[in-house]
Amino acid sequence: MKIDVYYTPLGLNAGDLTGRAVVVIDVLRATSTIVTALAAGAKAIVPAASSDEVVRLTANLEKNGIVLAGERRLLKIEGFSLGNSPREMTKEAVGGKTLFLATTNGTPALLAAQGGDPVLVAAALNFSAVAERARGLFTERGDLVIICAGRDKQFALEDAYTAGRLIKAVKKGVPPKKLALNDAAQVSLDLAALGGWQDALGASDAARMLGEAGLGDDVKFCANPDRLSIVPVYADRRIAA
Repeated sequence: MKIDVYYTPLGLNAGDLTGRAVVVIDVLRATSTIVTALAAGAKAIVPAASSDEVVRLTANLEKNGIVLAGERRLLKIEGFSLGNSPREMTKEAVGGKTLFLATTNGTPALLAAQGGDPVLVAAALNFSAVAERARGLFTERGDLVIICAGRDKQFALEDAYTAGRLIKAVKKGVPPKKLALNDAAQVSLDLAALGGWQDALGASDAARMLGEAGLGDDVKFCANPDRLSIVPVYADRRIAA
């Protein structure tokens, strides 16, 4: 039984993931935003690689049925209705709408996960629900891939910590001799011992940068586990609950 963790999606090809169960993590903040938006009644989220792609994808769509959202350098993209803060994802803002989302790290990671079957979206906010689903898939198939979005194509502590907690939950009951972890998965397990969500996420460089940008409340929001029970699934370029 095998669990592979990738600290960034760099170098991943769709063929690498074909038929494998995949979990994507960008806990600060894209996957937290996606989970919250769906819980608030969004019909679906369409991840895009860039703001230009969002504009292209929505050029011929009815504007009253969509919301443009995303960030660059942490801040809302000019001309978009929403940024990448889960605290913005209210029923009033996204209920009944399809959200087109472009972020620096999270949406490229989701795009890189295409080919996985299924592709689950994980955050602290829905941790127990997604861990239960991932554990069922791992028990059935004996294989799981966890893709961390990372930050600026590099390692991100908050995503690796979340991956470690997910591995702990998924591997329960599996004899150590039957479990194969790649190096990143083994390190993630060690990071899971850092403590609680607030401390671990708060210690990350991303949390520091968000705080400096006046978005420290987003970190606190994202570090609240098990507020939601939905498990978003990404398929056919759309994420739905």
